[in-house]
Amino acid sequence: MKKNNFILTALLLFICLSVFAQDPTRFKSQVAQINKDYPPQSNLNSIVFTGSSTIRMWKSLQEDFPEHKVINAGFGGSQSADLLYYLNELVIDYKPSKVFIYEGDNDISGGKSTEEILSNYNLIVSKIHEALPETEIILISPKPSVSRWELADKYLELNKNLKKSTKGKKYLTYADLWKPMLNKDKEPMKDIFLEDNLHMNAKGYAIWAKTIKTYL
Repeated sequence: MKKNNFILTALLLFICLSVFAQDPTRFKSQVAQINKDYPPQSNLNSIVFTGSSTIRMWKSLQEDFPEHKVINAGFGGSQSADLLYYLNELVIDYKPSKVFIYEGDNDISGGKSTEEILSNYNLIVSKIHEALPETEIILISPKPSVSRWELADKYLELNKNLKKSTKGKKYLTYADLWKPMLNKDKEPMKDIFLEDNLHMNAKGYAIWAKTIKTYL
């Protein structure tokens, strides 16, 4: 009986994991469209921005950095594991001089632990550096937002660890976008977001452009 209960429990666990596990192939069409908009062979040595919808919705990206050739390889709703899955298509195939990575925002809201996110980040960074040792990698801190402010402590913990992971690595840098988005009360500015209080409006992206420019 105990053996049967064990088997039943294991089976239920497997079913639950299968149902709730995220399938990275759900982004297949988005990734294909990015490669169509920016054919890798025509965009070598450019600057790649990749990550979740905060990157994807940065419509003024090229306009904000007119001195550089940039690629918007953001795919909405993605998490760090999804970027790891599509790392060749979205980063390595472009052989970029720099790559800016924004992941972790959806991971945290989705209940992922700091350890799991950092593990994915470490794999992402190591794979890029192994394939492209001359490429500079910039990790953008997951941003503060009104809609996810109750998770602020988890964001801060992740950001602290992301910054720590860049120490002693000349090819790896941490870009702090957390502080520039806070008001005098150290809470997210409310006028820099769209109605969903998660994604940024033009004023929010202007803050990002000003900060990111220092890394270019």
